[in-house]
Amino acid sequence: MWVCVPVTNQGGVDPRWGRAERLALAEVENSSVKSWEEFDVNWGVDHEIASEARHHAHVARFIHDHKVEVVVADHMGPGMLTMLERMGVRVVLGVGGDAHTAVVLASSGSSQQPNERQ
Repeated sequence: MWVCVPVTNQGGVDPRWGRAERLALAEVENSSVKSWEEFDVNWGVDHEIASEARHHAHVARFIHDHKVEVVVADHMGPGMLTMLERMGVRVVLGVGGDAHTAVVLASSGSSQQPNERQ
């Protein structure tokens, strides 16, 4: 299963999805991370200078090109959420803490999150 999460330089879940500077793409099998690759996406800049439609198209292209099945994030706007759901991507929100742990928990379908936001 391919899971995507916005990440900080310290390995945590970045609270910004649509404005993420960096994403991790993890392949998860049997509740463990088989592969982990990080990408500089600079969506924060894109979010400010591009139209909402163009920004969403950039996000959709990344999701499609990398065959993402699950997105793990703290929060996202309703337009982005609707777009991802229409693409058939499962979205797990309210997540913080360690990005690797968040990815494993989300891929297992666990309702327990590593550092759920109040």
